[in-house]
Amino acid sequence: MKVRTHKFKQNGMHILVDVNSGAVHVIDEMIYDIMDDFDGTNDEAVAARLAGRYPAAELREAIGELHELMAAGALFAPDIDVPPTFKSRGLVKSLCLMVAQDCNLRCKYCFGDGGSYGGHRAIMSPEVGRAAVDFIINGCGPRKHCEIDFFGGEPLMNLRTVKEVTEYVRKREQESGKEFKLTLTTNGMLLSDKNIAWLNDNNISVVLSSDGRREVHDSMRPDSAGQGTYDIVMRNFRKLVEARGGNDYYLRGTYTRENLDFTKDVLALNEAGFDILSMEPVVLKDSPLGFTEEDLPRIYEEYDRLTETYLNRVREGKGFFFFHFNMDLNHGPCVAKRLAGCGAGHEYYAVAENGDLYPCHQFVGREGYRLGSVFTGVESMELPTYFRNSHVLNKPLCRDCWARFYCSGGCHANADLFHGDIRHPYEVGCEIQKKRLECAILVQAVLALEKEEAEAGAASEAEPMSMA
Repeated sequence: MKVRTHKFKQNGMHILVDVNSGAVHVIDEMIYDIMDDFDGTNDEAVAARLAGRYPAAELREAIGELHELMAAGALFAPDIDVPPTFKSRGLVKSLCLMVAQDCNLRCKYCFGDGGSYGGHRAIMSPEVGRAAVDFIINGCGPRKHCEIDFFGGEPLMNLRTVKEVTEYVRKREQESGKEFKLTLTTNGMLLSDKNIAWLNDNNISVVLSSDGRREVHDSMRPDSAGQGTYDIVMRNFRKLVEARGGNDYYLRGTYTRENLDFTKDVLALNEAGFDILSMEPVVLKDSPLGFTEEDLPRIYEEYDRLTETYLNRVREGKGFFFFHFNMDLNHGPCVAKRLAGCGAGHEYYAVAENGDLYPCHQFVGREGYRLGSVFTGVESMELPTYFRNSHVLNKPLCRDCWARFYCSGGCHANADLFHGDIRHPYEVGCEIQKKRLECAILVQAVLALEKEEAEAGAASEAEPMSMA
């Protein structure tokens, strides 16, 4: 039987999540205890079990309220079925262009072997880039909106191709009626006044990479000569963010076993002038920087600390956007997104510098995962079909997990790295994800309640006083 609810305690609050509907309820301790075994059909048994702990009338009232939630579809909601569209071929929605399989940094945790992805260092030609644009337009069907991410390595090492592809995208938009969102992910070393102006003028979103405190960043992200890069990239990042008015960017960090106090790194990035942030756990196998189950209690403790710190910052009027706490409790993603996540291997592809297609950027260079090329198209549908059908309901470990419709089954590349099977998720990553989700749900619930209280207080103060 699939898990239908999840409950947890944090920061003195009791939270109940209805898995299928996504409804989140802030509850009291009595309902928390009722939900140990309440299933909507066993009212009397539940009341009898708790008879010595709570008054009978209060138990009946609480159980009645739970039945009201059931009637509203906010508790024990029906299972989600796989949409019929999953039986059809996926339409391409986004591409990751590996415009430079080379890099000017030597990050200690790099999954791309310093940008080479296990091969030789090379850059993408404009011809390959233009063919990739045609590939997505020809494969996206009736989709109007498409996405391309300029990636590496370091894409600014091949700005010529980035510029020519961007120019070609704008031309093909006019011809095809499609609209493209363009993003560039950079380590910041090559940002300059000139290319910052070009990025801004061409409406290219940017993802910036830094790991927080100076000592952490310089240790993890040295240049090719082994020197620290913090001062250079921070100066360049500030210049870019200021030039675009603080919009259309986000700064992404990574934490490892060497900085499990990563709350300090999040705050360091914010205090350095950046307010759109994320901090990701490293994913490494057989590395002293990677995580094991033994690290989980310390990681959980740090997420609790980050949660409380974040809430205090918001209350003080010093809030910032933290990607992993940004959850809409009222309007979540569509069913397809909840089931299959990023769409790697059937709606989203990576294009290697030579034009070869892979399920995503992390699969580039992995044996057995080449799908075709932008010149020949997808050469066999066997692997894309397998990826399309590798949604949460086809992953045994995911089917009974409360977080299945939040994480969408986790990262296929991580599953392949640890188990050689995209349907066997990376367990340590799952546990980190679930803790992070609990923190995000709590943050949004607390902020919603505090907003309601503030609005109620303001309305009360605004009411005219009655005159006797």
